[in-house]
Amino acid sequence: QLPDPQRPDACRRQQDHHGRRARREGYPARSVYKLQEIDRRVGLFTKGQRVLDLGASPGSWTLYAAEKVGPSGRVLGIDLNDPELALPAHAEIRTLDAFEADPKSLGGPFDLVISDMAPKTSGQRHADQFRSYELVIRALELAKAVLEPGGSFVAKIFQGAEFEDARRAMREVFGKVRTIRPEAPRDESYELFLVGLGFEPLNP
Repeated sequence: QLPDPQRPDACRRQQDHHGRRARREGYPARSVYKLQEIDRRVGLFTKGQRVLDLGASPGSWTLYAAEKVGPSGRVLGIDLNDPELALPAHAEIRTLDAFEADPKSLGGPFDLVISDMAPKTSGQRHADQFRSYELVIRALELAKAVLEPGGSFVAKIFQGAEFEDARRAMREVFGKVRTIRPEAPRDESYELFLVGLGFEPLNP
């Protein structure tokens, strides 16, 4: 049973529980369970995939993706911070700003692009929501540049005034777009994930 979002103590206990579980299972953060749930609901991963992970630090999503694609696949994470995490040989995390990343330097194409990028929250909700929207649009720009036709895309977004703009932008290039609010531990009640399936390049 999920904690009542109006009861911060209950939410904190739930998050602490999942944080301890993540450490027991070898993941640096509980955010892995959000990706795990999205994967369970839409079937993101298959063996041998090439995956680009945006906003990868501290590495839970990269590690989970590497486990799912197996040694025949490849996972590249990028983040502003350099995580201290041991990864298997077919995965790496580079210290790189997503806004400065040259798609050609990332070694694509990729079958899946995942983004857990989020702004440093300021306490001003609309400003934070707009910055989250900007990160999603940048992640989408990179996805459009590196995804194989038929590929998939996942991005975290703070629900706000620009949410529908982000969803419309994804619908232009994906055959199906879903909005998922994982039941796994939520740091913010307005945190959602946009999932694009069946990438259709505008200029194939």
